[in-house]
Amino acid sequence: MNLDLAPEDREFQQEVREFFANSIPEDWKKTVRAGLRLSPENLVAYQRRLAERGWGAPTWPKEYGGTGWTPQQLHIFWSEASAADAPAQFHQGLELIGPIIFTYGSQAQKDFYLPRIISGEDWWCQGYSEPGAGSDLAALRTRADRDGDHYIVNGHKMWTSYAHVADRMFILARTSNEGRRQQGISLMLVDMDTPGIRISPIHTLDEKHHTNEVFLDDVRIPAANVVGEEGMGWNYGKVLLDRERMVAAATAMFLPQTLRAVRAAATRRRTANGLLIDKPEFKAKLAQVEIEAMAVQAMVLRLMADAAAGADSGPRGSMVKLRWSELTQQATALWVEALGPKAQHFAALDDDSVLPEDMPFALKGALYARVTTIYGGSSEIQRNIIARRALGL
Repeated sequence: MNLDLAPEDREFQQEVREFFANSIPEDWKKTVRAGLRLSPENLVAYQRRLAERGWGAPTWPKEYGGTGWTPQQLHIFWSEASAADAPAQFHQGLELIGPIIFTYGSQAQKDFYLPRIISGEDWWCQGYSEPGAGSDLAALRTRADRDGDHYIVNGHKMWTSYAHVADRMFILARTSNEGRRQQGISLMLVDMDTPGIRISPIHTLDEKHHTNEVFLDDVRIPAANVVGEEGMGWNYGKVLLDRERMVAAATAMFLPQTLRAVRAAATRRRTANGLLIDKPEFKAKLAQVEIEAMAVQAMVLRLMADAAAGADSGPRGSMVKLRWSELTQQATALWVEALGPKAQHFAALDDDSVLPEDMPFALKGALYARVTTIYGGSSEIQRNIIARRALGL
């Protein structure tokens, strides 16, 4: 990719910069710098602002309501968003099921769901993982049995992020028993207000409610809600998981937000021997993460160039996901170190003390970051993909 901006790209860069200068409230920025997601309400508000500008689906083709931007324009957009401490857009509808619908879905599905994803009217969640079927997704046991114009679905989904606020969920369910475990699985679209769906929260280390268990008991799903062909869900699911790794690649463009916060905190932090930022050992650790973040961003540019050329990027998406998740953990841990006692969230030993109402953003971000090496395919899975596809092992 040529990084020298043409005059029209410079004009676009200025347009994007002006938009972000006036569109990101200060209270959002504190959350974003910690590598945390905004609340669903704020993410929907952000999505609607982008949609009103015509930028609601930056990676989609124009024919489906997207921007049709070039890789250069996408790089400009994400870079300016990062510089302005803007959030990454919520990806479940926009980057996961949306592209699957416009690639494999029926015309009726495209006409109904795609505009609602772009406008922010629908919030989607992903019903893939199950107890005993996480990294080994082919072991899923949720069943969908045909009953006239509907399927009757029974099963148990696990780690379903934001199911408690979602309007819709896309699930993988077994519609037939074939010889291979990967056969007989279908991809379905589910309205979350359908009778028989029960949601149980899972509280995480950061003391927030992000993820859930979802129980499906005799849930009736119209046959028209099957995406593509029945029994081909495993193939569609693999494409979707590849896209999830690409979402991580795009998110890597936002790493500088946390690193700027680390540097600012270290610049303010006084130690017995002067400012923390002047201590060689801390300065070296921060510089190493900053350099590696730049390297990951360069790999993202390569991915985007491959996509524009229609080339197979091989395992590069897994490579970016692997390094981005590790660097996110390192960056948030450095922020906690830079803040020192101000980042802590522990009660004193006496019985009268109480914790603050909310833990500091840096610690919350560091705790939340632990999951980044698990979701979207664990680091062990990513290394297996790299070993198989890049090294032929």
